[in-house]
Amino acid sequence: MLAISIAAFLCTWVVLCSCGAVGGYVKYNTGSGIVEGKLNVHLVPHSHDDVGWLKTVDQYYVGSNNSIQGACVENVLDSVVVSLLRDPNRKFVFAEMAFFQRWWEEQNVEIQEEVRKLVDAGQLEFVNGGWCMHDEAATHYIDMIDQTTLGHRLIKDQFNITPRAGWQIDPFGHSGVQAYLLGSECILRGLIIRTEQSAGKTSLWKLYGADPELLVPPLRYLLMHSLYITVLQRDLVLKWMMIPFVSRIILFYVTTMLNSELMILSMLQSVKDVTRTNHIMWTMGDDFQYQYAESWFRQMDKLIHYVNKDGRINALYSTPSTYTDAKNVANESWPLKIDDYFPYADDTNRYFTGYYTSRPGLKQYVRMLSGYYLAARQLEFLAGRKSAGPNTYSLGDALGIVQHHDAVSGTARQHTTDDYAKRLAIGAFEAEAVVSSALSCLTNSGSKDQCATPSLTATYETSTPRPIWEFHQNKFPSTGFCFQYPYLLWVGTRILFPKLLKSKSTSTYTSMVELPLNETLEIGPGNLKIFLSSASGRLERMFNSKTGVNMLVQQSYLWYASSSGDSDPQCSGAYIFRPNGSTPFEASRSVPLKIVRGPLVDEVHQQFNSWIYQVIRLYKDKEHAEVEFTIGPIPTDDGTGKEVITRMTANMATDKVFYTDANGRDFLKRVRDYREDWSLTVHQPVAGNYYPVNLGIFIADKKSEFSVLVDHATGGASIEDGEVELMLHRRMVYDDSGGLVGPLNETVCAEDSCEALTVRGKYYISINQLGAGSRWRRTTGQEVYSPVVLAFTHEKLEDWTVSHLAKATTMDPNYSLPMNVALITLQELDDGRVLLRLAHLYEAEEDAEYSTLAKVELKKMFLGKMIKEMKEMSLSANQEKSQMKGMIWKVEDDNGGEPTAIKGGPVNTSTLVVELGPMEIRTFVLKF
Repeated sequence: MLAISIAAFLCTWVVLCSCGAVGGYVKYNTGSGIVEGKLNVHLVPHSHDDVGWLKTVDQYYVGSNNSIQGACVENVLDSVVVSLLRDPNRKFVFAEMAFFQRWWEEQNVEIQEEVRKLVDAGQLEFVNGGWCMHDEAATHYIDMIDQTTLGHRLIKDQFNITPRAGWQIDPFGHSGVQAYLLGSECILRGLIIRTEQSAGKTSLWKLYGADPELLVPPLRYLLMHSLYITVLQRDLVLKWMMIPFVSRIILFYVTTMLNSELMILSMLQSVKDVTRTNHIMWTMGDDFQYQYAESWFRQMDKLIHYVNKDGRINALYSTPSTYTDAKNVANESWPLKIDDYFPYADDTNRYFTGYYTSRPGLKQYVRMLSGYYLAARQLEFLAGRKSAGPNTYSLGDALGIVQHHDAVSGTARQHTTDDYAKRLAIGAFEAEAVVSSALSCLTNSGSKDQCATPSLTATYETSTPRPIWEFHQNKFPSTGFCFQYPYLLWVGTRILFPKLLKSKSTSTYTSMVELPLNETLEIGPGNLKIFLSSASGRLERMFNSKTGVNMLVQQSYLWYASSSGDSDPQCSGAYIFRPNGSTPFEASRSVPLKIVRGPLVDEVHQQFNSWIYQVIRLYKDKEHAEVEFTIGPIPTDDGTGKEVITRMTANMATDKVFYTDANGRDFLKRVRDYREDWSLTVHQPVAGNYYPVNLGIFIADKKSEFSVLVDHATGGASIEDGEVELMLHRRMVYDDSGGLVGPLNETVCAEDSCEALTVRGKYYISINQLGAGSRWRRTTGQEVYSPVVLAFTHEKLEDWTVSHLAKATTMDPNYSLPMNVALITLQELDDGRVLLRLAHLYEAEEDAEYSTLAKVELKKMFLGKMIKEMKEMSLSANQEKSQMKGMIWKVEDDNGGEPTAIKGGPVNTSTLVVELGPMEIRTFVLKF
């Protein structure tokens, strides 16, 4: 989906012009470097290779199914290597390491050595360097880190280098987390992005990075280059194409033989109003280009030769890191941006906010397996990684691939989406074998070396989706399933023996016909109560007796009718959310309900219509309401697509302000119909105010907060004051012209019958006093992301107590991690070392008690294990932290003061205490 670049123009120009050229060999001078005092045009050859989209990953790699799209990544890499070897001045950048790793393993030793030389010489440069070019809206920060680490470690292992430039040229909006975590913390110098067209020319270059509380200089910022410049390049292409064909032939002779000013002036005109410093970058490529690389490089050879022969500007083969270095040397001052680029739009009615929700079944599956991957790696470490047999790599590989900006985003074709789900299912199946084996040996107390010989007496079953492969064999996509899933408490297992307890208290069941009319029903066995109308069956109020917060709250389900186009033919689709008006249709005004009461939990079952059903649960020991929804099949018999939301309305004066999380990390302030960077004209008041939600969304007034957490990525908004709405499911009947070619219309087929997708998910609601909601959001949010993994086996109690351990842990039984810290990675690497990441969960000033320096005692975490060596690493673990050297950038209108961010200090090798400041993530490699 990359915009047309000037490369198309250049190839058209030279190829057409070559028809009239005098034959014979010409030695083109391509050796120009940067020339001081001239405008330097950095030509960056690249191929944008989606890790699945219109075709599957395999089809894109080998070049099959070309009736859909003529694309073969294997040809790209084969062809580029040959062309680079022909001329040492040529350069090329590559981003998607999932493809490169496959190609690399197929090469012989001689080819691999030649490629290493190209990398060492700077001709072949890896940009981003992650497993894929991940999405930035529907991805969780832990998944972003994991997939980047996969690629960075491959590059380090094979080439002993670290990527120096970010390259996010195709995601549909950009997150600040990408800049301050995957940029600054991995020491990428620059970040190349696409951004909203309406942001205007003033946004082409900015320093992009962290809030002052997050990072300290020089690691805080990186230079962002926006590919809005491709719009200018496209304009130049169109102007060129208006010149008659014969004139173009004549122009070739004039340009090459007489050094006409026309070509030079055209290039200057396209950049003179927007460039800062004497350096501009032109990306030379597009989707799956360079399958015949020599044809591209020959035309660029000619361009560089003749432009430089004229002498007024300087063209050169370059890379994003070279370009960024040149910008840095210029010592320019740059504007600063610390939030994000959401929502993204490339036209008046084209807001890319539908994909925040598209394919919710896949999004939930990805999130569930992300938490399982975290737990499985911990168990693999505890039991010891085996040199042969099942391991967690396949699941990590599948999760890395599915973070792609046309995968978890929900914007790939159905057969590609099924392939993503199949990869995840296969990875989960293998990881489940790891978990079962680990639990078996960890609970076997028969030998001193606990896991030397795994016990074969017990097989452990976890709640991973084992039927998945068979369903795929029958064309049954896993996106049609919703798996409920509890998780593993870190670095330990506890064996519980369930017993039937005799109790006088029993559950009671009440249907709506048994309820008294015109009364308010109180539900909840604990501090939190909800009140429903017996007449309408609808929620009316929430009250927490512990905190005293009492709030009028209404909740319902509605749906926006999807636009099919009007005078503007733009439709709603997989990418685009364009409702047919701003008022949604209510699913039901009166809701039949059933109530189930028990000593530990109360449930309210509500049927809103024939295809929307929900259960509200209030637990005795929880300060929130859990809402489990089932939606589908969404009917489209009326020829109208539908985008289903849940809306909660509280009696709060919020003054257009609401807050959404960024990739499960920090919460950002959103103001309805407002952008801080530029003057916004609102054409889509609903779609233009939707934002990605990975963790949660909340609103606040002068006395209270209303918060909602989610169990997977979705879209959310506050369209009116006091309101919170989440989009939960969508089904289209038209294509939105985003490239998918077809409507977003997921179906599930079993045997001989098919029906539209039904999804199930959960969200969680809490009311709090002003300033107190963050503690609930952070604690519960972490539990939702990585719930306790339950494993089951069939054993007699007597046998267990005699021959098995009831606990298996490395942690001191009297120690636990601080409440504001999460263990986000514990993984044994291939070389036996252990990757450890710890994350502070709170922002600065978010909570009076927990937005403080936290301390983790590694000796107590790894009781009984001696840490022989410990190195602090970059976030992607490809270089030691002490060796990281960031660039110093000057900020426009900087008052000269530096923030006093709370940061953890160096780790004392004797005490092994790790300190973490608010929002800090620290990465270590340990050797035991």
